[in-house]
Amino acid sequence: MKKRRLFIRSFILLVLGAAVAYTLYANYTKDDYMNVSVGEKAPDFVLKDLNGKKHRLSDYKGQGVFLNFWGSWCSPCETEMPYINNQYHQFSNKGVQVLAVDIKESNLAVSQFAEQHNLDYPIVIDKDSQVMNEYGIDPLPATFLIDKNGIIVKYHTGQLTEAMVKDFMEQIKP
Repeated sequence: MKKRRLFIRSFILLVLGAAVAYTLYANYTKDDYMNVSVGEKAPDFVLKDLNGKKHRLSDYKGQGVFLNFWGSWCSPCETEMPYINNQYHQFSNKGVQVLAVDIKESNLAVSQFAEQHNLDYPIVIDKDSQVMNEYGIDPLPATFLIDKNGIIVKYHTGQLTEAMVKDFMEQIKP
């Protein structure tokens, strides 16, 4: 009886030890959050906006692209949206395009958010987080600056000020 109890306890301990070892191994060998790097070509994607229009990143070749990943539940995202909208009006006629990628929210929630904040730049929805995962986004907000040749020139995580948005758009102006 004692041998059986010892065997069961040893087996449970071994399984727990293996689980801890695997967790440590997985955490220490995983890549950094960002799957793409500055200086690389930005991965192409196609997402639909609130009106059902498809936006393909590669269709904006020749323009600078301010690619912003966000969510309506994200307070820093909400704070920076009016700044992005203001600068979009200043730079859209200078060859800079904004693509705001919402993560996994309903069209209704995103539409209400856009109306509430008077946003009029293209907002696309990444329903299954495929684009977010391809770009390695974590945490939100995250912004990629993509030049006219489709090359990532800067990556920024965290809330932006209006001065930062203006400076970023200047950097990618063709």
